[in-house]
Amino acid sequence: MIPDRIIEQGTLTSGAGRTAVEVRIPWYRALPASCIAGATLAVDGVTAPAESLRWQMNGRTFTFAEMADNTDEWWFPLDSAVLSGALDPVAGAEHTVEVGLTVYIPYIVIGENEVLHIEEHDSKTMTAVAA
Repeated sequence: MIPDRIIEQGTLTSGAGRTAVEVRIPWYRALPASCIAGATLAVDGVTAPAESLRWQMNGRTFTFAEMADNTDEWWFPLDSAVLSGALDPVAGAEHTVEVGLTVYIPYIVIGENEVLHIEEHDSKTMTAVAA
């Protein structure tokens, strides 16, 4: 719904074999962690391994498996989350960052036992800052 604003410009950090970028919700209402179904992170065409991805919001860090049943933590439209993964681009250099995000919208039913899911992608070029 709002794909061009998923990645927060100027938030790419890198160090110790991990890369992180701040992301914004591509929806106009808050969603519980359980509705954040997955993400991808790539820098300069190299994709972080799925098992290395971590999601940080509200001061806590999660794997996507840990969020699957989590309805206590919420992602709000005015808050950035941090997506990180095992990548190590050069700090101080400009890189192309790509984020894919899949979220479920639990209150929009589109079929029997099926709710709307949104798959959005964003790409930005920015300079990595040492973490």
